Amino acid sequence: VQLQASGGGLVQAGGSLRLSCAASGRTFSLYSVSWFRQAPGKEREFVAADSWTGGGTYYADSLKGRFTISRDNAKNSVYLQMNSLKPEDTAVYYCAASTYYPRTQQRDYIYWGQGTLVTVSS
Repeated sequence: VQLQASGGGLVQAGGSLRLSCAASGRTFSLYSVSWFRQAPGKEREFVAADSWTGGGTYYADSLKGRFTISRDNAKNSVYLQMNSLKPEDTAVYYCAASTYYPRTQQRDYIYWGQGTLVTVSS
């Protein structure tokens, strides 16, 4: 599976962005897909996961209510809707695929996209 993340950019605090993760290759619907992020000088952290059946989502506790992950298997895509953005959400956002769900550790993911930069200005 090849993953391509897009949709990042510069946004003011309080604004919204929608990230996309487009997949190609093996049957996308067989994998759970998650978003991770890595802020400058910090470790990569889990953001949200979507199961391969479309029947479940899982979020980092600190992001519940502001971020929403969704999937469209017909388009081989997973999305991350980010609302009420804060400067501390500034990071490179990565999508990743796993045969497990839900998983919050990077080691459980076998396919990674290249990342898309989100910058939130105050």
